[in-house]
Amino acid sequence: MKHLHAPRRTSRVETQRGIVLVFALITLVILLIGAVAISRSINASQFMTGNLGFKRDLSNQGERALQEAMEAVRNGPLADVTVRNDDLKSANYKATILPTNADGIPTALLSDDEFKSVGSADRDIQIDDLSVKVRYVVDRLAAATGNCGPSLCAMANQTTFGGGSSEWINSQGNSGAPKDSNPGATPQQPVYRITVRVSGPRKTLSFFQSTFTTN
Repeated sequence: MKHLHAPRRTSRVETQRGIVLVFALITLVILLIGAVAISRSINASQFMTGNLGFKRDLSNQGERALQEAMEAVRNGPLADVTVRNDDLKSANYKATILPTNADGIPTALLSDDEFKSVGSADRDIQIDDLSVKVRYVVDRLAAATGNCGPSLCAMANQTTFGGGSSEWINSQGNSGAPKDSNPGATPQQPVYRITVRVSGPRKTLSFFQSTFTTN
């Protein structure tokens, strides 16, 4: 005599447990993805913070070179205006405007071979503990060597206030004129340009540029 067994039915409780397990696994995957995303975000933030600090330090070193070059022009080997009429390689100085690339950076700072014809590596500033090297060039914005004048050099068109007459007086038209009614007017000055290259770790390069006059 055969006994017939009724088919086993899955209880409602077991079905609910299976659904809970699926949702738990999905939640776990989402949490893992979120943890990875947060970890990457933190790493990216730390990397960006480090880069900002690194760039700030390179800027500080660039300012150091700017001050040194300006001091050389005003009170150092280039203090005499007659010396500035000609090139002075030992001071990284060119009496005529240096050729530049499309970004305005002198090509002498982009090529070591070209730099040798303009300046001396002995004037490089080496920051050993930071693996940073600073190099600069100074050029006069002039078309040719020799004495500067408006037809040859870029000149700073300075003006001074004209005393009791309360009018602005252009120094170009008054400082050297005979019987000048305003002898205190500041004469025009040749414009010089200094460009600094700061090289750091991981082949990082930063460039800084400024124009100035001697007075």
